Amino acid sequence: MINEILTTSIVSNGITAQNFLICSIVSIALGIISTFIYMYKNSYSKNFVVTLALLPAIVQGVILLVNGNLGTGVAVMGAFSLVRFRSIPGGAREIGSIFLSMAIGLAAGMGYIAIAALFVLIIGIANLILLSSNFADQKNSEKDLKIIIPESLDYTEVFDDIFEKYTTKSDLITAKTTNMGSLYELYYQIKLKNVKDEKKFIDDLRCRNGNLNIMCGRLKKKEEL
Repeated sequence: MINEILTTSIVSNGITAQNFLICSIVSIALGIISTFIYMYKNSYSKNFVVTLALLPAIVQGVILLVNGNLGTGVAVMGAFSLVRFRSIPGGAREIGSIFLSMAIGLAAGMGYIAIAALFVLIIGIANLILLSSNFADQKNSEKDLKIIIPESLDYTEVFDDIFEKYTTKSDLITAKTTNMGSLYELYYQIKLKNVKDEKKFIDDLRCRNGNLNIMCGRLKKKEEL
């Protein structure tokens, strides 16, 4: 019975106004559900989430129009190849949500409503579980560190003893001049031995750099493409 429900397409006998309406409503409903999954524990813009909610219905409409016609399919692919998305780079979660929306639209456009709903249910539950768990969390001991020093200090070894005392890892990422060359900005990635010693660590750095600016914070999220 379940296999029959999953493998039955409501458009197998052709497109009608009724099954087109059913596919569209289901696509929009599942698109909204997938959008709520994307919004969970995430920052977002309204334009993106609205587009994400409507994307399954758009893809479903294209698939219904093609309806197995090879010539039409080639023409649609040619039309989509002319589209250029000009926006800020998206992260891995944004890209994954877009692919989920497209998969929903593809299944709904082929008439497999039950598969589309089951797909959203499985991916949605897995997504929520992984986001709510400690899976792949970065440890709080990993930090970005920015230190300003006067040009008179040799930055290659000036903090080595402090780093050895408080950190297990200290990589100098970039060093650049600022303030007309009178100061250096040093950017490190560090891992503290004990996060409770962060204030002592910064105080020792302040004594070494002449009480100039120091910034220590969490590692920035890397955008994955």
